[in-house]
Amino acid sequence: MIKEVIVVEGRDDITAVKAAVDAEVIATGGFGYNKEFIRNLKSIAEKTGIIILTDPDYAGEQIRKDLSKHIKNCKHAFLPQGKALKKNDIGVENANKEDILEAILKSRPSNVERKEEFTKEEIIALGLAGGEGSREKREELGNILGIGYANSKQFLNRLNNFGITREEFEQALERIEK
Repeated sequence: MIKEVIVVEGRDDITAVKAAVDAEVIATGGFGYNKEFIRNLKSIAEKTGIIILTDPDYAGEQIRKDLSKHIKNCKHAFLPQGKALKKNDIGVENANKEDILEAILKSRPSNVERKEEFTKEEIIALGLAGGEGSREKREELGNILGIGYANSKQFLNRLNNFGITREEFEQALERIEK
């Protein structure tokens, strides 16, 4: 049983998540939520915590950013695009139970205090930005670390904001370089 309430985008996402885990699940209805919905989520976040699991697309990322802006103490779960794709449709509802469970179990809180563990220069030097294959390398690393795919700037922010340790990062890097 997951103690946090999982926040998804739509009704089909609720069905998919409930099939994968025993948890309370709430849908935003896309961008159709209002201030009252945000107030309710804040209250839930204080009592039991929330995990945001949005679709791995632009709209899902925008919803995640907006909710995170209003609700400080939430966790983030990410599904890789390839595991949430069915016939050119990307969404949590398309993922299988095992992938949804894995994403939720890998969920990470965004830290209130930003730490500068990783630098832009390091990301470039490791071939995670600006070079051939850097996108694919970031995507694979993000999937292993449970922080999802992001462009190089957002990837660096996630590394520093989601409490990724140096050891976790190096172990994940070793896995993709094999």
